[in-house]
Amino acid sequence: MTRQALDDERRHLAQLLEAVQRSAFYLHATACKIDWPLRGPVLEGRQKDVDLFESLAAFNERFAKLQDTLGATMRHAALLMSEPASPFLRVLSLFEKLGVIDSIEAWQLVRTARNLAAHDYETDYELIAQHFNELESLRPLLVLAGARLVDLCATALAVRPSSDAFLAEFEAAIVALGLRR
Repeated sequence: MTRQALDDERRHLAQLLEAVQRSAFYLHATACKIDWPLRGPVLEGRQKDVDLFESLAAFNERFAKLQDTLGATMRHAALLMSEPASPFLRVLSLFEKLGVIDSIEAWQLVRTARNLAAHDYETDYELIAQHFNELESLRPLLVLAGARLVDLCATALAVRPSSDAFLAEFEAAIVALGLRR
């Protein structure tokens, strides 16, 4: 790998790290608009509340976006660490050992919950509430993984997010969730 190519890869990782912070911030900001925990009868009573259901749709999308961004960032960081980046299970194993994710099983649980929403067109408001409450309960796992990944890349690779544009908001989300700092 040439010096220019390495610098390009490091810049790309820095951009991905900023995207992790941005995604976590927007997920947190959207979660703050929702009165947790959700209840089926409340959702049914507000079934025409466009603001509520737009917030829920945004929450669902932003949850998925954060997980996807974390996955891409872990894969790219693994490459820069000269570790195998395929299959993704190897990447997860590496980042479990490095303490970024709690466990492969926890990551797969988050992935399963996220995928169920993408392919389920539920009309039972109690089940809709259960789904969103589960995503909300899993949100700290994703945000904490993001914080750990940012820290790991800074210490192991000397790569930090490409800007501080979302640093304060990212840190505030971490604190609000009671995760650290």
